[in-house]
Amino acid sequence: GGRGRPQEGGQRLVPDEALLSISQAVQCLREGKVIAYPTEAVYGLGCDPGDEAAVRRVLELKSRPVTAGLILIADRFERFAPFVGTLEPGQLERALASWPGPLTWLFPRGPGVADWLAGSHPSIALRVTAHPVCRALCAALEGAIVSTSANPGAAEPARSAQQVMGYFADRLCGIVAGELGQNARPSEIRDLASGRVVREG
Repeated sequence: GGRGRPQEGGQRLVPDEALLSISQAVQCLREGKVIAYPTEAVYGLGCDPGDEAAVRRVLELKSRPVTAGLILIADRFERFAPFVGTLEPGQLERALASWPGPLTWLFPRGPGVADWLAGSHPSIALRVTAHPVCRALCAALEGAIVSTSANPGAAEPARSAQQVMGYFADRLCGIVAGELGQNARPSEIRDLASGRVVREG
């Protein structure tokens, strides 16, 4: 039943044990597993960007081609040091002026960045997030994490923990507890070199 109280009944679709604390989520990431977590606009799928098997699992869950590349998020720019190539004068300042916030910049890709992470691009997509759950995750992990919308293929990105469960059920390590941000749409993506908008926000 539960017809009179859809909110309450609906919430129970996600068992408590499927919801992760920050420390549990970091444990999942360190073990090479995939988690879902709330971001500025939609739920994201995340993993350790240095773990090839985990990154490929994210791509597989999403039916996303490896050539497409993935966004990385962190709580501060220093976490991106292993992924960033040589910057032109003024480029870093341009990005930092917009962060933390829902703007993703395409940075020149560092020489050691694998194709399974950056895809077939000369750039890597980076965002210093303002979302408290994402910031806490990266701070506790002491690193950047992969951030791609939680949906298989062309399906709508998940906007609730129930929707994440509906899409991926038990194929995730769990879903980080927390609220979505207030943004209606996923982050805008801009090219750092030209300032050109690659994806509208």
